Amino acid sequence: MAKVLMIVAQSGFRDEELFVPKEILEKAGHEVKVASITRAKATGSKGAIITPDMAVYEANADFFDCIIVVGGPGSPALSENMELRQLIIDANKKNKMLCAICLGPLSLARAGVLVDKKATVFPDKGAIAVLRECGAVYKSEPVIKDGRIITADSPSSADHFGAEIANALKAKR
Repeated sequence: MAKVLMIVAQSGFRDEELFVPKEILEKAGHEVKVASITRAKATGSKGAIITPDMAVYEANADFFDCIIVVGGPGSPALSENMELRQLIIDANKKNKMLCAICLGPLSLARAGVLVDKKATVFPDKGAIAVLRECGAVYKSEPVIKDGRIITADSPSSADHFGAEIANALKAKR
């Protein structure tokens, strides 16, 4: 089965955008690890506290089939992290699946991997503008798959997002 890395902001990740897809992927038999900027406890916007398996700078795209950036109010700051950008760039060069939900697509956009790709993001004017400025073809849809990139717009799409990733990983085998 696939090895998946979910990346959360150190503070302010959206709880259900981590836990719902993670559960779907684990039930499908995939191994899921969680990273943040450091290994220190990460706090969700609804109060969840987790201890990441690794820091982003320790992650290597070679070891994962899929990288998922979780959204939430802490996600825009996460998208500025240069180690995360480099991880996304490396994963893209190695044809890995890249996924993001809510404000997570900002990280994909700022890493330059959404150029000419259909993508969605939380329906915020500023977030939509960032996607467009970075070359993405913004679509106002709950979940969009464009090749090996899957994006989702909000916490209410977490189930659909997780299922879409699980299906794409299954088809990849």
